[in-house]
Amino acid sequence: MKTGMADEQGLKAAAEIIRKGGVAIYPTETVYGLGCAPHDPEATKKILQIKERQEKPLPLICSNTEMVRKIVQMNPTAEKLATKFWPGPLMLVLPKKMDYPVYVTFGKKTLGVRVPGLEVSRRLTELSGGVLVSTSANKSGQPPALTAKEAMDKLGGRVDVVVDGGPSQGQKPSTVLDLSGSEMWIARSGPITGNMIMEALRG
Repeated sequence: MKTGMADEQGLKAAAEIIRKGGVAIYPTETVYGLGCAPHDPEATKKILQIKERQEKPLPLICSNTEMVRKIVQMNPTAEKLATKFWPGPLMLVLPKKMDYPVYVTFGKKTLGVRVPGLEVSRRLTELSGGVLVSTSANKSGQPPALTAKEAMDKLGGRVDVVVDGGPSQGQKPSTVLDLSGSEMWIARSGPITGNMIMEALRG
């Protein structure tokens, strides 16, 4: 397992490992994340094994909104919310345009995506190909990790690379808003509240 700092050199080294099928722990603006290249079936399967996660889709982050548009179908509501809240802790669930392995989608026709608020996260994603799995760095059901060491301790050192960006800002994990159907609904509460969402859509 390789550990590096969240500087350009460290991010490039981590991205190279990710592109070769590695699994990484890395910081986001909310909590520490666990990620890999989403198109790699072995890497995505390994993430589920590390997290001891049941058959539940894996969330994704993108380096920018343009990349989001390549993998999901953005609608006018999504575009408006993206303009207001991205980069930031709002994940949108939208119909997929890109096919990823079963360990990412579990047969669903949607993907959960966001552009993270932390520049380090966006840069790592960009260097890794523009899209990265971004699930919390903990075993399912445990509290999320707020430091690189805590994430390593929780996951037992079963990753290939760790990017240490110092303590996370300790926000809740991102808000998840499902826009894939006729009605939108909050699938997980987080830093972006329902009132903030409605206000942005009225504006």
